[in-house]
Amino acid sequence: MLGINDPWIWGVYLLSFLSALLCVGYGLANWNRGGEKEANEIREEVSWEKGEAQMEEKELGL
Repeated sequence: MLGINDPWIWGVYLLSFLSALLCVGYGLANWNRGGEKEANEIREEVSWEKGEAQMEEKELGL
C-alpha cells in the first residue's frame, strides 16, 4: 500500500482530503451569499456619515 503500513497515517491522509473537499463544497454553496445585505449596509453607512457631517457643521459652526 504505497509503503505506508500504519492505518493511522492512512486515516490522516483520508481526513485531510475529505476536509479539503468539505471546504470546497462549503465555498461553492456560499459563493455569493450576503451580497444583498452589502448594498443596504453601504447606503446606511453613507446616510450615517452625512448625518455626522451635518452634526459637526452645526456644532463647530462651519
